[in-house]
Amino acid sequence: MMYSSRRKPVLYFKEERRFLSGKCTIYKLFGLCMVLVLVSLLWLQLSCSGDMSSMTQDDPLVHQQQPPPPPCQGSVADDPSWGPHKLALVVPFRERFEELLVFVPFMHTFLNKKKIRHKILIINQVDHYRFNRASLINVGYLESGNDTDYLAMHDVDLLPLNDALDYGFPEDGPFHVASPELHPLYHYKTYVGGILLLTKKHYHMCNGMSNRFWGWGREDDEFYRRLRKAELQLFRPHGIDTGYKTFLHIHDPAWRKRDQKRVAAQKQEQFKVDPEGGLTNLRYRVDSRQELSISGAPCTVINTKLECDQSLTPWCLLG
Repeated sequence: MMYSSRRKPVLYFKEERRFLSGKCTIYKLFGLCMVLVLVSLLWLQLSCSGDMSSMTQDDPLVHQQQPPPPPCQGSVADDPSWGPHKLALVVPFRERFEELLVFVPFMHTFLNKKKIRHKILIINQVDHYRFNRASLINVGYLESGNDTDYLAMHDVDLLPLNDALDYGFPEDGPFHVASPELHPLYHYKTYVGGILLLTKKHYHMCNGMSNRFWGWGREDDEFYRRLRKAELQLFRPHGIDTGYKTFLHIHDPAWRKRDQKRVAAQKQEQFKVDPEGGLTNLRYRVDSRQELSISGAPCTVINTKLECDQSLTPWCLLG
């Protein structure tokens, strides 16, 4: 009994010592772990700092995150691959805003792809007279500025679909882009409407277009006679295999009808040659100018008021 009673305390004492010894070991291990963790964190921080500094010096991807330098202004003007000439894209216009929203960005992209320096001039007729396409083109010629040396007489509802079409400087003579073999609507041999390129010199030789044509049609046929009178050779595209699908005609005649009425003596007069009229007797006033950007494409809208001598052309009004 005494042994057993002594043994119990001894056994208890030994268990107490082992417990105390185990408790000390746990503290030591915990402290050691904390030291290892701190050392590891310190080493990781130092190594990461070194790696980031080396990446900043050597990795080009890091430099790409910095803001790029501002683009060089006038880079297109200094690029010789764009050529020395600049096109004035003259668009006679009235109230076809849906077509204009499509036309301007389309043509800006098309001409940029072909590296044609250009500015788009929308000659917007804002008077109360009937639409006069020829007079508006005359206005576009006079208002195109000294920074352009050739012009395109361009309908707003006709879009070129073939990249092979040439919009370059027509040095040898007028170039009819929308030739009868390619235009989706008009196929007679003397047709020069739709899209016609001329140097400013050649346009001046023709005295521009006749101002007698109020309403729709016939002004192009009269201008063809002017080209022949000025002894200018007319050129047209070759090697275009897309036929009548070369252009997209976006005008809907059922929704927006053309002004085809013939008033008074207009029917007889429209077939006559106008030997003196053109740039020399054009009368107009620029009401305002607006610089617009349509889907990122710039254009200039010239709001124009034409004048009409009703004693000469009473058909400028519809009664």
